[in-house]
Amino acid sequence: MTTSVFVESILPEVDATRKADYPVYPLFLNRWSSRSYETRSVPDDVLYTILEAARWAPSSSNLQPWRFIVARTPEQRKRFEEFIRPNNRLWTDFTPVLLLLASDKLRADGEPNRSHAFDTGAAWASIALQARILGLTTRAVGGYDKDKARIVLDVPDEIELHAVIALGYPGTKEALHESFQDKEQPNGRRPLSESIVDGKFNP
Repeated sequence: MTTSVFVESILPEVDATRKADYPVYPLFLNRWSSRSYETRSVPDDVLYTILEAARWAPSSSNLQPWRFIVARTPEQRKRFEEFIRPNNRLWTDFTPVLLLLASDKLRADGEPNRSHAFDTGAAWASIALQARILGLTTRAVGGYDKDKARIVLDVPDEIELHAVIALGYPGTKEALHESFQDKEQPNGRRPLSESIVDGKFNP
């Protein structure tokens, strides 16, 4: 049975670096991308609850293009180690669960699904938020060899590979390789006003 340890208030670890311009639910500030994870395993029901949240993400025509290639066993993780970049392996090797987020580029009739990546991004957000609710942390890793991953994992051509997702219970920064310790903290965001285009560019 999954249990939530999510606290509906801003966590002290994010309060110093994250301030919302407008009121939002604390979950959105409390979620941040950690590299440090405890070595304890993630129970099946917890993992599947997180993926269940992704299952209910919105998608164009309800095509649900996302696919989650899961690595938890030593054999599965060994395959992932073949294509993750060495610098990232300094911390991903200690992560209990790795997910390779992928998506089907085609519709059922064989025509291109032009929304597959957009929709899969919604699934990734759901993974990150549900993990935070359950007291886990996530980080997306783009530093891997996609071509090698396709070969090692026997991924068909119609499947697009996106990011490796590290998933587990948060650890301490002292447990990280020294090159990452100073980076192990929540980061901020630019002001909302800098992201809003009022009607059109160059009005």
